[in-house]
Amino acid sequence: MNPPALIDSHCHLDLNHFDLDRDEVVTRAQEAGVVAIITQGVDIPSSRRAVALAQRYPAVYAAVGIHPTDCADFRPEMLAELREMAAHPKVVAIGEIGLDDYWKRVPLPQQLHVLRQQLDLAAELGLPVILHDRETHELMMAELRAWVRQRLPGTRLAARAWPGVLHSFSGDWDMAQEAYDLGFILGLAGPVTFKNARALQTLAAQLHPQRLMLETDAPYLTPHPYRGRRNEPARIQLTAQKLAELWQMSLAQVATLTTATARTFFDLPDPF
Repeated sequence: MNPPALIDSHCHLDLNHFDLDRDEVVTRAQEAGVVAIITQGVDIPSSRRAVALAQRYPAVYAAVGIHPTDCADFRPEMLAELREMAAHPKVVAIGEIGLDDYWKRVPLPQQLHVLRQQLDLAAELGLPVILHDRETHELMMAELRAWVRQRLPGTRLAARAWPGVLHSFSGDWDMAQEAYDLGFILGLAGPVTFKNARALQTLAAQLHPQRLMLETDAPYLTPHPYRGRRNEPARIQLTAQKLAELWQMSLAQVATLTTATARTFFDLPDPF
């Protein structure tokens, strides 16, 4: 019996962690039922690599963007480069973009400036955004509130089912509810499988099954029982299995729901 079809909505397949066996990583993912992999850019060079990987592998698609911890040297011409890359038919989102007050590498005012530029680019191009939010929950929600209410209406992106996803969601139920109210969906990764992740598991059990995507964030956030090792897209099945347990569903049901959401979110072809 073939494994259920899953989509890894967020990974970093361009990183050197995969240089020695990237072909094998993609093959293992497909053997595990992963029908599409969305690899993310975090700056201009990695965005270019993401597009190149999407050209190389039929199952791989790209997101292009500048990560908040990589935006210190942001210049206007970088936005033009993102716009040019986003014209590629296998670029399906603007990401990974957002805010980060954990590493404190870039002042938050600079992060906000770059985030706003990329949010508006996504709206102009009609591509959804993939959002990084680490220890900036209140600031992120305030920014998304303003964008959705003031700058998103009337744009190409406003016609899409959802304008963006909060990737590897780490907020609480109130934040999840506001994200839903603003039209966003959520992403869950390997941490939901950790034995000590009781709060996240309690939250995950309450999330709307039709507004959730699965992700690995590979090579990071490796699910149990491989925690501490390199992550890869094939291991998304472990996250799906944990979610099936929390939702009291079969793995096939979880796969059907989350894959349909990801296909709609990224406007992926069917069949893939």
